[in-house]
Parts: sequence; C-alpha cells; structure tokens
Amino acid sequence: MTHNNSLSDSLIKLDPTAFQAEVNGKVTHLFLLKNKNGVEIAVTNYGGFVVSVMVPDKNGEYADVVLGHSSLEDYQKTPEPYLGSLVGRYGNRIADGKFTLDGKEYTLAINNGPNTLHGGLTGFNAVVWDAEQLNSQTLKLNYLSVDGEEGFPGNLSIEVVYHLSNENALEISYQAMTDKKTVINLTQHSFFNLAGTADPTPTICDHILTINADHYTPMDKVSIPTGEIAPVSGTPMDFRAPRIVGERIEDSFEQLVFGKGYDHCYVLNKKEAGELSFAARVVDPKSGRTLEVYTTEPGVQLYTGNWLGGFAGKYGATYPERSAICLETQHFPDSPNKPHFPSVVLGVGEVYTQKCIYKFGVEK
Repeated sequence: MTHNNSLSDSLIKLDPTAFQAEVNGKVTHLFLLKNKNGVEIAVTNYGGFVVSVMVPDKNGEYADVVLGHSSLEDYQKTPEPYLGSLVGRYGNRIADGKFTLDGKEYTLAINNGPNTLHGGLTGFNAVVWDAEQLNSQTLKLNYLSVDGEEGFPGNLSIEVVYHLSNENALEISYQAMTDKKTVINLTQHSFFNLAGTADPTPTICDHILTINADHYTPMDKVSIPTGEIAPVSGTPMDFRAPRIVGERIEDSFEQLVFGKGYDHCYVLNKKEAGELSFAARVVDPKSGRTLEVYTTEPGVQLYTGNWLGGFAGKYGATYPERSAICLETQHFPDSPNKPHFPSVVLGVGEVYTQKCIYKFGVEK
C-alpha cells in the first residue's frame, strides 16, 4: 500500500492516523488526491468513502463540498452508512430481497423496510478495499466479493479507480468480473453541498439543478419502481431546464410524498446505451460553485438528503435534513425483477464497466 501525498501541508485538516486501523485483517488508511490547481480529495479504502472534497468558489475561497466524518470509527457508527461510500453489489433497492436468475431464486438480507438496499447488511460501504495510490492524482481500489456474500451468487472481482484530473473532475472508473452469473449495480454515494459544510450545513434547496432526463421511474410507497417509465413533463420531477431544487419539493405530488422529497431514479437521455454523456448539473448561486455529472449508466438517482437528521460530521459540521444532494449514477432500482429495465446481469467471461465523472467548476 503506497500513499505519496502528505496531509500535513494540505487544505484538508484531517488526522490520517484517525483512519488507520486493522479491520478484518486488512489495513485502512486515508489517501489524498491533489491536482495542479490545488483541488484536493481525501478517500479512505474503508468503504471507498470520499471523505473530503476541497474546491474553490468564484472568489477563490476553498470549502469542503461533501458531507463526511473525521475518523474511521465515526464512519463505522454513522447514522448514514453510505455517506460518500462505494455501493454494491447492488446499489438501490431490490423488492422483498429476492430475485431469480436462470430459474434459481436468491434471497438477500432485508435492511430497508421490506427491501434490500445498497447491497445488504454489509455492503461494499462496510468492507476494506485493497488500495494502491498510483500517483498524486490516482487511487486504485480492489475488492473480491466472495460467492454467496450477502446472498449474491459468484465470486465478483471489482476494481474502482478514483482519478482527480487537472480539469477539477473526479473520474470514477469501475470494472468487475464474475465466475458465476450474477447481478451487479455499483455506484458512488457522495453527499454534495456546493455551499460547503458548516454547523449547521445549509440546505441545498437553493441549489439550481438540471437533469438530462425526459423520464423517471415512479415508485410505490416503499420506494420500489412500479415498472413504469413515466414522463417528467408537467410534474415537479421535471429538471430538464435549470430549476431551484426546493421550488416544488414540498408539493403534494404523490412521488414526493413517498420519498419525503426527491429520492428517484431518472432515465437519462442517451443516443446509445453505454455512452459517456451529460447527466446533471448543480449550481450554488451564492458561491458560484458548479458540479457537472457525466455517466455511462442509464440512470441517475436524485436524493435530496431527506433523511439526514442533523448528526455531527467532520470539522464540527452538522448535517440537517436536506443539507445535501446525491446524484448516484446507476442502473434502475429493482432491475433484477423488472425484465424490461436495462439488464444488470453479468455473465461469466463478461466485463462490467462503468464510468462516472463529477466535474467541479465555478460560474463567475
């Protein structure tokens, strides 16, 4: 395990020793990525958490724009177990914790109402990844999810590369292979607030959001897609043109009531499946900070931090309800049980690939 960058002369004032431990026989650490512009990102190989993202505003003032914790112990006992983590084997929900593959039914742990969420009781957010810092801007993570882990079939070998480009983009590249047919839906669950985290962290309801999607997947009251691919047109789900996040979040629209706000998968407009294309853009009008999201995936889950309860994070920050926006690039929820959704099946000899880009900037 190598780590070149030192946190001692960093904008990120976290204590790396607070992230050093041995968990299930594997060593955890905090890694620093830094580009030529002075943008910094801290990542731990426990759960692949993006712990800190320091980016400038329109005046050149830096702030931390992701929610996170200041120690490994805090991540292990956080009330929000996906606070910037990698998510797998299956991001989002699987109805009743069951799916059938080649005539065999698989049963998963139920950890979200009647459903399986984000991989089960011990998802990829709660395991130690093997880490190698390739250079000052690149971290490679590997994990072998064994056959039967959390009920999923196949030994699944995964590689995730975090690269901070000189264009101030966090580029996340995924690759996976299996020795038995399985289902897979990986994602990254960073909680962004472009105003910067604080005590209390401000709401993201004034952020301006654009999503490149004409349709979304409506859900039932336990957040499982009904199977419909519904138009956003004429509803509060419509972010095709830039719109203030909070403008309609309290509408009595059934989908918003079910989600306690936005917690929905958008069907991205694609010319062809698997192309790397624009998914979403967020602007904080006060600081001028911007975030653009690009993905090869068919969907992006918009989540507006509706269940954040005000708990404490790093630097004495607190995270009240709706103090973050998540844009999780992924396949649709419950796809294993919805044959008309894009397939999440990975066969032997096939290679799963995915790319997600979170690009930071400023609007002057």
